[in-house]
Amino acid sequence: MATLVSSVSGAAEAEQAVRKLTHWIGGTAVAGTSGRFGDVYNPASGRVQAHVPLATDAEVDAAVQAAVAAFPSWSAQPPLRRARVLFRFREIFERRLDEVAALLTSEHGKVNSDARGECTRGLEVVEFATGIPQLLKGEYTEQVGPGIDSWSMRQPLGVVAGITPFNFPAMVPMWMFPIAIACGNTFVLKPSERDPSVSLLLAEMLKEAGLPDGVFNVVHGDKSAVDAILQHKQIQAVSFVGSTPIAEYVYREGTKTGKRVQALGGAKNHMIVMPDADLDQAADALVGAAYGSAGERCMAISVAVTVGAQTADALIGKLESRIASLKIGDGADDKPGHAVDLGPLVTKVHLEKVSGYLATGQSEGAELLVDGRETALPAGDGFFLGACLFDHVKPEMKIYREEIFGPVLGIVRANNFETALGLINEHEFGNGTSIFTRDGDTARDFANRVQCGMVGINVPIPVPMAFHSFGGWKRSLFGDHSVYGPEGVRFYTRIKTITSRWPTGIRAGVDTTMPTLG
Repeated sequence: MATLVSSVSGAAEAEQAVRKLTHWIGGTAVAGTSGRFGDVYNPASGRVQAHVPLATDAEVDAAVQAAVAAFPSWSAQPPLRRARVLFRFREIFERRLDEVAALLTSEHGKVNSDARGECTRGLEVVEFATGIPQLLKGEYTEQVGPGIDSWSMRQPLGVVAGITPFNFPAMVPMWMFPIAIACGNTFVLKPSERDPSVSLLLAEMLKEAGLPDGVFNVVHGDKSAVDAILQHKQIQAVSFVGSTPIAEYVYREGTKTGKRVQALGGAKNHMIVMPDADLDQAADALVGAAYGSAGERCMAISVAVTVGAQTADALIGKLESRIASLKIGDGADDKPGHAVDLGPLVTKVHLEKVSGYLATGQSEGAELLVDGRETALPAGDGFFLGACLFDHVKPEMKIYREEIFGPVLGIVRANNFETALGLINEHEFGNGTSIFTRDGDTARDFANRVQCGMVGINVPIPVPMAFHSFGGWKRSLFGDHSVYGPEGVRFYTRIKTITSRWPTGIRAGVDTTMPTLG
């Protein structure tokens, strides 16, 4: 896979030809035929490092047909054999983790330590999925009626698809395909065209682990490929993670064709900081949660709700001193003894979008205490923006209502806990939230009444471990199932219940009344 990771540094990249990526269909790399390509940048240098093919409907169909052909034999494999493939995949992934992390940094821009953390969180789902023999166990009831037994089983759906975002090119696909294929399904992945190379590396590792050809396929593309997936009659389910407008579209169009759909959308995650909180702890947590991965996380804290004026003033002082110490640079330079805290944003277009929110916030009357555009940024054409901090943000402002998806934190001042809680509950998003307090009663009340899917108490980014499930409320999730964990197993299977009686137990003739078994 040297061709995928050959240009992870700006100097080397400048000397090399732009790479041309492929699809992965039926267990092999397949060149694109559409003649349409997207640019893949190194965000730290601003240079194009690869071209990714944008699939035609026919190429999407080829991936689906490969998955259709592989399904009968793969679904018939004992769950333990499917789990053993994932065990081998985990070993291979860990052996090549440095390679994956370098590729993540090269195409997304996140710092190396953050990229390695992403890999670890993805592997946790693989580890959960290796327990599939236990997870697929059904229920059995003997003698539900005279001579009659009943039991249930969970069976795979068939061909399923995943559409994943740019911010976690390794972790989010690994939220999906390990559980899907462990349950006996075959899988078609449409990764983000902004940083697509990791998906090909995952495909290569799965093949090395012994996954049969056609069980896992990758097609790159834009909206045309997404629509082809949503409209394809042989795809039984679609899992999506991305922005709310697209999540809503995916859910609507996917369910039109009878698919099972889980579509995770946007977020505006709040952290309440109570007067009794450890403000040093809260400030450390906020800086990490707001600015880590340059704010390009669906679980990033982008709003701090301070209860009481003194809390706000004291917290802001601590935030400003910590922000001033953040080091911004090429994520590839994030090595022991030369740490980098913030890498670049993923593309120039996204950088311009985030910068536009800064101007909007100022025009709406928020006070921009720290302007990341004025921070000492690395030289060159990289897509860098320093940490930004607003004060006096109001609920009616655009920077409060919308997901910015960049290193921008807004302070909202509230007089009391009820007002702070109301802000979260009234927002259209309900993905994740957090509270920092020393008071157990307040924390318990918050956990019970807040209208969000994931809640942290003195934990800034409450992403559930793999054996729980990840999902928001309100306009942060469309569909009935959260992703991975027990909900993931339920999403990728359907239940079948069998009621059995043998001929020696049949005594009566025709009976047209409702059968009862008691």
